[in-house]
Amino acid sequence: MDTNRTLIAFETFLSFLLLLLLLAFLSVADVIYYRPHDHFSIICGSSTNLSMVVGRNWTADSNTKFLSENHDSVVASARSTQPGPYTSARLSHSNFTYSFPVTPGPKFLRLFFYSTSYLNFDRPKAYFSVKAGEFTLLQDFNVSLNADAADDPDDTLFREYCINVEDGERLNITFIPSTTESYAFINGIEIVSMPPYLYYTNPNVDNAELPQPVGEGASYTIQNNCALETMYRLRVGDQEIPPSQDTGMLRTWEVDNKYLTSQSGPSLDIAHDIKLRFTKMTPNYTAPDQVYRSLRNMGPDNYTNMRFNLTWQLPVESGFTYLLRLHFCQLDPEINHPGDLSFYIYIQDHLVEEWADVLSWSGKQKGVPVVRDYEVFISTNMGSTYNLSIKMHPNPASLAKDASLNGIELFKINDSTGNLSGPNPDPPLQNPTVPLPTPVKKSNGTTRTLATVAGAVSGVVLLSFIVAFFLIKRMKNVAVDEGSKQKDGTSRGGGSSSLPTNLCRHFSIAEIIAATNNFDELFVVGVGGFGNVYKGYIDDCSTPVAVKRLKPGSQQGVQEFMNEIEMLSQLRHLHVVSLIGYCYESNEMILVYDFMDRGTLRDHLYNTDNPSLSWKQRLQICIGAARGLHYLHTGAKQMIIHRDVKSTNILLDEKWVAKVSDFGLSRIGPTGISMTHVSTQVKGSIGYLDPEYYKRHRLTEKSDVYSFGVVLLEVLSGRQPLLRTVEKQQMSLVDWAKHRFQKGSLGEIVDPALKGQITPECLRKFGEIAVSCLHEDGTQRPSMNDVVGVLEFVLQLHDSAVNGVMVGGGDYEDSEDMFSSSHSSVHVSDYSNSTGLNTTSSGSYGSKESDKLIPENVFSEIKDPKGR
Repeated sequence: MDTNRTLIAFETFLSFLLLLLLLAFLSVADVIYYRPHDHFSIICGSSTNLSMVVGRNWTADSNTKFLSENHDSVVASARSTQPGPYTSARLSHSNFTYSFPVTPGPKFLRLFFYSTSYLNFDRPKAYFSVKAGEFTLLQDFNVSLNADAADDPDDTLFREYCINVEDGERLNITFIPSTTESYAFINGIEIVSMPPYLYYTNPNVDNAELPQPVGEGASYTIQNNCALETMYRLRVGDQEIPPSQDTGMLRTWEVDNKYLTSQSGPSLDIAHDIKLRFTKMTPNYTAPDQVYRSLRNMGPDNYTNMRFNLTWQLPVESGFTYLLRLHFCQLDPEINHPGDLSFYIYIQDHLVEEWADVLSWSGKQKGVPVVRDYEVFISTNMGSTYNLSIKMHPNPASLAKDASLNGIELFKINDSTGNLSGPNPDPPLQNPTVPLPTPVKKSNGTTRTLATVAGAVSGVVLLSFIVAFFLIKRMKNVAVDEGSKQKDGTSRGGGSSSLPTNLCRHFSIAEIIAATNNFDELFVVGVGGFGNVYKGYIDDCSTPVAVKRLKPGSQQGVQEFMNEIEMLSQLRHLHVVSLIGYCYESNEMILVYDFMDRGTLRDHLYNTDNPSLSWKQRLQICIGAARGLHYLHTGAKQMIIHRDVKSTNILLDEKWVAKVSDFGLSRIGPTGISMTHVSTQVKGSIGYLDPEYYKRHRLTEKSDVYSFGVVLLEVLSGRQPLLRTVEKQQMSLVDWAKHRFQKGSLGEIVDPALKGQITPECLRKFGEIAVSCLHEDGTQRPSMNDVVGVLEFVLQLHDSAVNGVMVGGGDYEDSEDMFSSSHSSVHVSDYSNSTGLNTTSSGSYGSKESDKLIPENVFSEIKDPKGR
């Protein structure tokens, strides 16, 4: 008997150990969700509690002390077919308040409305405001108008807010009728605690983890003295996720179908056998597992995917700032390495992610959810309502030509007055219900007189409209002509009142439509924030061209469009892309260029399937681009500063001849003898921006020299200027290269594909000119003429090398002999000395401020300009 008891006890002990082991290996997401400190679900106007309706228990407000004393409020039942709080209401012609004792911290506040007539309270007269603490949640809100506009057959409305409550405060919610004739009402109120930094900014995170601004501006923080309104919470599966299946906060996740405006593959539920692994940055309560296990992508056809954007359009109210959160999780069995799937992300047609790689973001681990937050401001000049757009497009360098997303959340942030409310929708047009009065019978003479007067008035009104139409049209044409004459404070174009048709060709819209087969998506060879680039054919299909089309009707990019026409129409050089002509009619702004068969320089350096360029090819391309920039600075009638030099704006034709392109941001340089710079707004591209220009807003031709120095480092290293996925000292290519150059080990940054191709002397001279271009002091940088000369000298060294020691990626030992750390200085090449080139190192690296994104205007940026 004792033996049996011992065995039973031992088996029980083993079972207990096994249970502990199983619990230890369970995902945190499986055993712990967020448990709110406060949870109030109140059904208003009722004396009966409801148990487990729509995932929670509802407490009747008459059974609580949350309602402040109000003798005028009344209660009424409603004939709603919807479950939960919609079956009764509290109504009043005067103010009434609910007050909740809550713990400090952020809360979800949810309001439920059922739009109908209650007793003597007519449906259309429900006009009221709602305030929570210092915030105005709704202002003169008309429930019936909003319910009709929502086109919900159930006539129910739901509003969700995020509000932080300080220590010692109560959460007071006040309903205020707008007029003496109107009334306020509420069907249900819910308050649920949320984690402190679910949507509010954690003060301890790095800047890289803050919501990134869309357009110009610094990283954004959402302080806990702000209030938010939930506009959208979307997942991409076939069914919405109800509150009961959320992570403890009773959120509803709707499906994205009605906001998806492009074609896409079907939403996919995948990899249920892979356990999700949440992180400190994306805790398990961020979103339900179902959000991350379903995704929306573009479909399996790589060829088709390159010809459209995966697009969502979210209607929003103008005049507010919004927090946009995108949810991602990589579970695709075909995607196993960073770079296998990467894509562009555009928000409001601004490129916010050029290399969106979910597997890279998650530390190369599958099943790790990640989120990306963005701050978007919708200006009031957009109209009262506006569509916020989210677009994704495959990166052409990606192995898989696709883009994917798991979820979207969008929140409105209160304005400076604490207001979150927008306008009511316009009332629907209705036929008059009151019969028209019977006209009083007049004599025939009077009738004829009235008819004559009415006819005359109608004629005058019609004539006025016609005259006004032509006057407005003429004024617009004059404005366009004046805009083409005035740029940068100077008059160009010889005083012509039109665009320079004498210098480049004017295409009709009919010719453009014929050239592109009516803008056939199959002709798209590039996609950017401005719109599409098409490959077209002109002159009886004998000449291929690149057609860059601004989105029809857009008011963005007009200045850049005019600027590029005026600049390029005056430039003719082997190493500057040729503008063939333009089209400016029928609400279209289109530029037509020579077609560049081999795309951009970047297409052949990294993140690409293209064969690697040889060292000699790279030198020849650099020399060509440098000659093009030298021509801009000295060969044209006036100095032209490109202002956006980068590897995507250096195009290659079929013979690998480099041509500088994209002049939408270009400026005329200093014109007076005493002028040393142009004072202008900072524009350019992340990683390439001259820190001196960024800090002082003083633009010179040496700003182009700095940017070209970055391009030289790209060519040498085969990597992009900024990388977040590498160790800190290598994130900035400029900082890394300067540091290795000063240490005498520049060979460490060389592209591994160049192994065995570069002699030590070539690398030394190339490194000298690249680092000298990156001098902090612009006056210490070489001219582009000097740069051309040194690069030509490097090419000569390469051609004459026979048996020299080669260095390349990984051959650090050889490079250490060449750049020994014991060297106190680097000797300048004979050519540099003969030209007075100053290559003294400043000892200070690129300004961290220059790493911030300085967004480009929409028309000058071509993110994937293949084939131009």
